[in-house]
Formats: sequence, C-alpha cells, structure tokens
Amino acid sequence: MRAVQYRAYGSIEQLALEQAAQVPRTGTGRVLVRVTRAALNPKDFLLRAGAFRALSGSHFPKFTGLDFAGEVLESRCPSYRVGDRVFGFLNEWRGRRGTLAEVLTAERSELAHLPTGVSAEQGAAVALVGTTCLQALRDIGHVAPGAQVLIHGASGGVGTVAIQIARLLGGTVTAVSSESNRALCLRLGAAHAYTYEQLDPAHELGRFDCVFDVHGSLSVSVLRHALKPRSIFISTVPTVTRLLRSLVTRASSVQERVVMVRAREADLEQLARWLATGQLEAVIESRFALDQVHRAFEHLEGQHARGKVIIEVS
Repeated sequence: MRAVQYRAYGSIEQLALEQAAQVPRTGTGRVLVRVTRAALNPKDFLLRAGAFRALSGSHFPKFTGLDFAGEVLESRCPSYRVGDRVFGFLNEWRGRRGTLAEVLTAERSELAHLPTGVSAEQGAAVALVGTTCLQALRDIGHVAPGAQVLIHGASGGVGTVAIQIARLLGGTVTAVSSESNRALCLRLGAAHAYTYEQLDPAHELGRFDCVFDVHGSLSVSVLRHALKPRSIFISTVPTVTRLLRSLVTRASSVQERVVMVRAREADLEQLARWLATGQLEAVIESRFALDQVHRAFEHLEGQHARGKVIIEVS
C-alpha cells in the first residue's frame, strides 16, 4: 500500500510517498476502504510542521490526511457492504490520520454512504469542513430562521460550506473575503459580501447573532458593538486563550466558543442528502495526483486556495 508519510516535523520536503510497512486491517465495527479521493486541510500542514507536537507525539513515521472518499473492500460493520461507495473523515482526536493512502480503515462514526450521482471528490471535499460547519453553526451557534450570521474567511474550504449551511439553517449570511472572492460568496448564498478592508463593525451596530471566524484572526473586542446580546462568537482555532475564554464566557452577554469537531455518521448523512439534492455545492479549487503531493501542499500553504484542494489517490 502506498501512503504519504513523514519521519520528522518540518517543511513540505519531509513528506514522502512510500510503501507503508503495514496494510490496515479491519476490526470489529470497522470498514476497509480503497481510497479514490482525499482532500487537504490546513490542519494537515500545521501538524506536519509541529504546531501540535505535544498532542501528536514523537513517534514516526506519521501518516497525513483526514478527508476521504472511496469504495468498501471489506466490512466488519453491518451497515456497509463490499462495493459500497462511502465518504467521511478520520477522528483526529484519537490520533487517526492517513487518507493520503491507497487503503484505510474507518469506524462507523467516520463514514457514510455516498449517494448515487454524487462524485467521490464532492464527498471528500465536504466531509470534514461540512461537519465542522454543522457542529459550529447548528450545535454551538444555534443558527435558525431569522438569525444574522457573519462568516469571516468565507472563500476557503470551510467558509464556502459555512455560507451554504448557514443559509440552509435559515440564517442571513454576511460574508467577509478578499475582493476577488466576493462574487463567489454571493453566488453561494451570502446576502452581503464585504472585503476584509471594508468590514467596519461600527456600521453594523447590534446586528449579528452568530459570528463564525474561520480564519481565527478576529476578536470579540473588535466586533463587540456589532454583536447582539446573547450572541455567540465561534472560532476554529483552539488556542489556549480561546479555550479558556470558551469556559469563562458561558454566562456572558457574548459567548466565545471553539468548535471541536467530532466524527458523527448522522452529520455525514445530512451532508450526503444536501449534496444529492443539489442544496450543497462542493467548491473545488484544484486537483493533484497522489505523487504530486508536494505541489498540492505548496498550493495550500500559499493560502491562495479558493475552496478545497483534492488529491486523486486512485
């Protein structure tokens, strides 16, 4: 089995496409999947660079990649049969990575059936980011019909899905992105689209019920006058400060929360239904073959990606 691995923390050059020493095997409740498509996330290069080495440890080699789509090769789970098309993402909180590989094992919570008419790359593109947006906007932000939602960093992998899911939940979306991506944000369903330079909280007094800071670069102090009482400010970046603020602001007029994504089969099934009905669009910016992984990460780490970067595994 070929897989992308790294044997030390550091730059892109640490990545290597190698013949893995061990082929994944199924256990009780698990499914063996032949991967056809995977997708990259900023977390992938942050972990490889050593940003979270206290959590990821010093054991090498390490695999990389979270999102996947493919076909069931073997199943120890009654919900899945050999030949079923599936998609999902691995539970990173249990140290599970390795979708940039020809074969992987997934637990039931980490995958769902891919509907007829939905491509493997669509499934791989929305699995993690879609679940992130659902758990942030629906479960933490309680976005419902009539809610005013601000999405900061709206043109990347998470942001493009966040616009659509906030709208599907009934929210009215204000998107913030670069000037070149304003039209994309409006096409995806944003009612208003600002550039980073145009966003002026002083002009948005008491407007927003929920702020989803995808970039992790905003602060409540900057936006306070634009937030309604009992509003919720959500970040995707789990810094120590943000985690502490998430605890101490639970009873404040503005709650600060961090979305800590968990793999849930039901959430993946909801994403699959939206993809199948055309209510959710996977915005795919570029595609690379598995042996072009260095170029793919260079593109992602250049922070120019508009939507998702897909890896064509097989």
